[in-house]
Amino acid sequence: MEEPEKIKKWREDQKTRLEEKDREEEKKKEELKVQAKKELEDWYKQHEESITKTKSSNRNAEKNFVAEPTEIEPGTEWERIAKLCDFNPKASKTSRDVSRMRSIILQLKQNPVAIKRV
Repeated sequence: MEEPEKIKKWREDQKTRLEEKDREEEKKKEELKVQAKKELEDWYKQHEESITKTKSSNRNAEKNFVAEPTEIEPGTEWERIAKLCDFNPKASKTSRDVSRMRSIILQLKQNPVAIKRV
């Protein structure tokens, strides 16, 4: 028994529609791959620039730190420690909460504790 003509036509139409959808899907996949590659290259470029800037600022900070006098005067220890610390509060979920440490260092800078030298 042979299929009716309408069913044959429907199967052929369905086959061509599916082939067209497959071609469109492949085309979109290629476009997404190209876009992803471009975005990844842009990210690497931005990351490299960020690393370069960070290295530069770290070198400058190190030069400034080394250029400062190394003699520690009694009573200025906490001021030197406070200079080395970053007191900008950063509310990031990935970083630890250092607000207590920050407040202790600032408190010791304002009211230094006498250090006994033996």
